[in-house]
Order: sequence, then C-alpha cells, then structure tokens
Amino acid sequence: MLLSILVFFAVSGAVVGAYYALVHRPEHQVERQFEQRLRDLSTFDTEDTGAPSVVKTQAPASSLPMVDRFVGGTNAGSWLANLIEQSGSTTNPAAVITMSLGAGAVLGLVTLLFSHLLLAALAAALVGLALPVMWLKIKRRQRLRKFEEQFPEGLDLLSRAIRAGHAFQSAMGMVADELPAPVGIEFKKSFEQQNFGLPLQEALNSLAERVPIMDVKFFVTAVQIQRETGGNLAEILDNLAHVVRERFKILRQVRVHTAHGRFTGYILLGLPAFLAVALMFISPEHMKTLFTVKMGQTMVMGAVVMQFIGFIWIRQVIKIEV
Repeated sequence: MLLSILVFFAVSGAVVGAYYALVHRPEHQVERQFEQRLRDLSTFDTEDTGAPSVVKTQAPASSLPMVDRFVGGTNAGSWLANLIEQSGSTTNPAAVITMSLGAGAVLGLVTLLFSHLLLAALAAALVGLALPVMWLKIKRRQRLRKFEEQFPEGLDLLSRAIRAGHAFQSAMGMVADELPAPVGIEFKKSFEQQNFGLPLQEALNSLAERVPIMDVKFFVTAVQIQRETGGNLAEILDNLAHVVRERFKILRQVRVHTAHGRFTGYILLGLPAFLAVALMFISPEHMKTLFTVKMGQTMVMGAVVMQFIGFIWIRQVIKIEV
C-alpha cells in the first residue's frame, strides 16, 4: 500500500514538473530576468534623511504566494535570500523551502519503507530538509573561491585603466565588460548602481555585502580611504593584487601539505561502506543480522553517526585559514 502511494506521488510530481518546465517556465523567463535586473540595481530612499541609501529589495515573487508570505518577513527568509544571491542562483526562498520539504518527505518515506525504523526515517528526513541549503552553500563556496581567483586580475585591470587616464567609475565598467563571471557580474552591478545615481561609496559597500570575503573588504576600504585622503590608487591596487596572489600561493602549499590528511579522511569514510557491500556478497547471512536484529540496526546507526563525526573532525583538523 505504501509503495503504491509513493509511486502515485512520484508520477504526479513528474507530470507537474514536466508541465512547469515545458509550459509555465518559458512564459515567465523574461519577467524573471527583468526582476533580477531591477534587484541588482536596487533603489534608493530619501524619505527620512534626504540622502540616498540602499534599500534591500525582496526576493522575486514565486508561484507559491503562501510560502512567500510565510517567509517574507522573517530572519530566516532574509538569510536564505542572501544565501541565494551570494550563490549566484536564480531561485527564491519559497522554492528552496518547498524543495526542502519535498526532499525531506521523500527520503523519510523511502527510508521508512525499506528499514521500518522510525529513527532512521527521521534522520533521513532531516538530511532531506538540509539538502537544498547545503547545495546553495556549496555553490556559494565555489563561486566565492572562483571570485577570489579572478579578483587579482580585476585589480590589475583597474590599475592599468587608472594609469591610462580613466576615472575609477569607468575603470569599473571596463572590468565588468572584460572579465567573466563572477567578477565581471559583481562589478557590473556596482557600475550600474552608481550610474543610476547611487553614491560610489554605497555601491562599493553593496559589493562587499554581496561578496563577503576579506579581499573585497580590503579593496573597498582602500578605495574609500584614497578618495578621502588622496594617494596613488593604481599603486594601492597593484599592492593589493600582489598580496592576494601571494596568499593563494601559501594556500596551495598548505593544501599540498594537508593532502595526506584529506586522503585519510576519505579512506576512513569510504572503507566501512565498501567492506559492508563486499561482505554482503561474501557472507550475506551474517550481514543480514545487522539489518534484521534490533541490536544490529542500532550498531549500524551508531557506526554511521560516528563515521560522520570522525569525518567532520578530520576536516576541521586539516582546515587551515590563510
């Protein structure tokens, strides 16, 4: 009975997903692109102080207005919207929450169907709930790492443009046009913001908020200090680019020296699963005891939890900030 219900929900989800992908999504593609451009540019507000200030815009409206209203004014919704923006995704908080609930329900039901363990089903449901957020965090980490690698090239281009006689604003436009994503996209947002009337300081602060890495904060601080006190901005940018490149050299050396620890962690994580699969073929009767006897099920759950804790522990030991 439970299997029939799962098959019904799977087929229904596939039909609805196909309809959305083939009919609903193309109709709203242009509208989403327009809304994304407006969010990137932001707006400014002069009601209170008379001076322009950045106003945080809300996430794009989705096809799930009830979920939008539920998460719209909460701290979790704002945090999720910032995570989506920093990851470079085009989704919205309502869609992420819906995917989390769906993944949690599916994994929990499937685990309960095969293991008949309520605790295991609950653990699988929690993993399913966290999967979309983990995916966004992975995308954000990859995007920020790529930004860090491209950032020295952007600083060099800024420095060369300033030495050639261009203003800082037009030099930002050159970086936006010449460099690929994500550096080009982020500089393009700041360039368009100040073109539409936002003060340069506010545009740079917005850049530091969208890209929360220390090198960008150094860059924003250096530009703001130079505009207030004067100095050779091209030389400052050259020095900053040199510091970033040297830091990456040290980081690569650290990764070489910690490669043994990372490999050990992967081996310790994968070896028990590999041995379990091998023993299922060599002696299936002995392995069957682990999944049919309550004590064996408890041992399996304990082993999984301890393996996870050990892997996280090893990662923290070899994780060295540079």
